[in-house]
Amino acid sequence: MELAYIPSPSRGVLYLGPVPLRGYAFCIIIGVFVAVWLGNKRWIARGGRAGTVADIAVWAVPFGLVGGRLYHVVTDYELYFSEGRDWVDAFKIWEGGLGIWGAIALGALGAWIGCRRRGIPLPAYADAVAPGIALAQAIGRWGNWFNQELYGRPTDLPWALEITSSADGRVPGTYHPTFLYESLWCVGVALLVVWADRRFRLGHARAFALYVAAYCAGRFWIEYMRVDDAHHILGLRLNNWTAMLVFVLAVVYMVVSAKKRPGREAVVEPEAAGAAGAEAEKKPGADPAAAKPEADSAAQRSDGDASEEEEDAKGGAGPAKKS
Repeated sequence: MELAYIPSPSRGVLYLGPVPLRGYAFCIIIGVFVAVWLGNKRWIARGGRAGTVADIAVWAVPFGLVGGRLYHVVTDYELYFSEGRDWVDAFKIWEGGLGIWGAIALGALGAWIGCRRRGIPLPAYADAVAPGIALAQAIGRWGNWFNQELYGRPTDLPWALEITSSADGRVPGTYHPTFLYESLWCVGVALLVVWADRRFRLGHARAFALYVAAYCAGRFWIEYMRVDDAHHILGLRLNNWTAMLVFVLAVVYMVVSAKKRPGREAVVEPEAAGAAGAEAEKKPGADPAAAKPEADSAAQRSDGDASEEEEDAKGGAGPAKKS
């Protein structure tokens, strides 16, 4: 007999008159807002303009939702196109079913389009939003709790998840709450990326690559615990193979990028750097010749600190002035 467990909600949707309010959708929406909020703060700290992250998210989020749904439908096509199934259900995204791999891939395409329209380097944008994406995933996973889905093996641990629904082949009982495991792991990934970015001044999409690698490491063991139907290759679930492949690619990218493009981008948003120069020129008694260095200095600030190269240059200039 279980002394304690995590109860599942009796239903995942409430009705406000004729309008359905779905827990899964709310989790996705809240996650997007958190990602944009944190990404905006990090973007401003890197020298960008407020609002730019949200403007690009207008492209990235819809692309990401379509990509996530496509990945899910393609890899679990039998849920929608086998005998006795209704293919129209493939469009019912509110019932659950988003593949993070497809969401990131197509979301990156949308972000690339938005960045090109603003003249912004995609790698810098990716670094800014990486921790926010991890937090969005952490929040979004609670949508699976509302839908009573994506749980793990049976267990009688105190934090077991109680499943009460018997729809779609579910067997009521207590199971490992893999949604919770992944949610907590994603919070840890976000903290790791923020710490590593401040400690090592990651640039050129290396913070984003760290997020991808760290997430894949956790997704592998969490995926291994799940018991829902999935395609298997050589005894492993498809998503396990995907996690391993993406992990290797992310690590290789970090190593190669660090060698070819060390350091961090000096300017992340040309418009913001130009605005800083214009403001400097407008100051009473400002020397126009000094405006450019001031703008350059503003553009090169990252996370509120001068770059290590600037500090070294200043340290070397001291003795020269004294002599």
